[in-house]
Amino acid sequence: MEKDSSNWNKLTKEEEYVIAQKGTERAFTGEYWDHKGDGMFICRRCNAPLYRSTDKFDSGCGWPSFDDEIPGAVIRETDNSLGMRRTEIICANCGGHLGHVFEGERMTPKNTRHCVNSLSIRFVKAAD
Repeated sequence: MEKDSSNWNKLTKEEEYVIAQKGTERAFTGEYWDHKGDGMFICRRCNAPLYRSTDKFDSGCGWPSFDDEIPGAVIRETDNSLGMRRTEIICANCGGHLGHVFEGERMTPKNTRHCVNSLSIRFVKAAD
């Protein structure tokens, strides 16, 4: 089914590369890799809520890491690119590439790490 892109945000060249072409930003260069704050992370392309700041943790990988998503916000798909078998995560609303999810690393009690590109998300501060 074709997604309605009429009200999507205009993306920069770099954002388009990551979100639409399934690219990856370099580790430790993104806006949110060590960001701390109370709020929510939304899809940079369509503004759909994706992650709560309470689910963000420091994994040391250089990208924003979350151990849970907002229910129904993220779709998982098999990614066989680069000679590896990984699980890609995409925005359930617009289909934009977010990153990859890894399980079994024992970094959190939930044993899950969503490794997300900063260029795929935007932080919205919680209301005071």
